[in-house]
Amino acid sequence: MNKILDENIPLELRNQILLYHSTATLADSERAKVLGLPKGCRIREGAKIISPENLTIGENCWVGENAILDASGMLSIGSHTSIGLSVFVWTHDSHLMNKDGDNKKSNSHRIKRKPTNIGDNCFIAGHSVIMPGVTIGDNCIIGPMSVVYKDLPAGSVYTPYRDMFSLIEKNTSLTRRISELEDKMDRLLNDK
Repeated sequence: MNKILDENIPLELRNQILLYHSTATLADSERAKVLGLPKGCRIREGAKIISPENLTIGENCWVGENAILDASGMLSIGSHTSIGLSVFVWTHDSHLMNKDGDNKKSNSHRIKRKPTNIGDNCFIAGHSVIMPGVTIGDNCIIGPMSVVYKDLPAGSVYTPYRDMFSLIEKNTSLTRRISELEDKMDRLLNDK
């Protein structure tokens, strides 16, 4: 009979898996204590911290359901920051291994890791993605469904999804105006 368990899986990974499963029935604040998060932090069920030893997080932070905090390349989150449900904060990128058709565990040295930093008093709305190496300053708001590829200075409000609707509306208005001008020009030319 084939073995199911791979004996090459590190014990620390097995312990982390067991730890997450054992916290499934705890309250947010209890789960945060078990995971070693600072005073006042809360973490919802299903949220995960990859490489927690590389995470620096301030007090009174909240992490929503199914969020993933990837600290494998070093992750710093300030105090009083909320990370919404299903937010992904990345510090690594492994796409080159896939692109080259070489996605093997033995090639994990090819993974690019960059520190990601999120300041104090930030709000990152659900279903957003923070890319590796990004720095978000203090007091920033990241709107729902955002992908943050670049650094954001303190006090930024980043809402590309909402801004897209504004651009679509503006484009529709300009298209309508162009059509009106074309009709007017046609009438002028036909009147001659």
